[in-house]
Amino acid sequence: MSPHSFANNPHSAIYKKALDIFSLARNISNYLSHDLASLQKHGAEDPNIYFTGDIVQQSVSLGPQILKAENQLFSEEKHKYAASVMRLSNLLYKNCERLERINSNGKDFLPLLRKELKKFRKLQHTWMLTL
Repeated sequence: MSPHSFANNPHSAIYKKALDIFSLARNISNYLSHDLASLQKHGAEDPNIYFTGDIVQQSVSLGPQILKAENQLFSEEKHKYAASVMRLSNLLYKNCERLERINSNGKDFLPLLRKELKKFRKLQHTWMLTL
């Protein structure tokens, strides 16, 4: 999903933070993929390159899941989507930790993303109580 489809909808603070996280994850992924794209000495690709795609996919999924949770009528459905948001943010955080162990100059930007994820988690806690 493109960020333009999110941008037309004025929503909650958690949604706006999800957009920030998506933008940051995409930029970090682009930077890291250039470093990891070259083949290793034995001719294999760096397996960590897949984590760069994972952080983009997980971050782009946050926004739609938040919107689905906010637009549901029944509490049970809202909590189902909220649980999905929680899983995605946890996976995103773990993948950031994995990428911080790679050999790339771009890994210096990952603490910024993790910091934003921590802010997101605080918003998420409050947001889940309001659903």
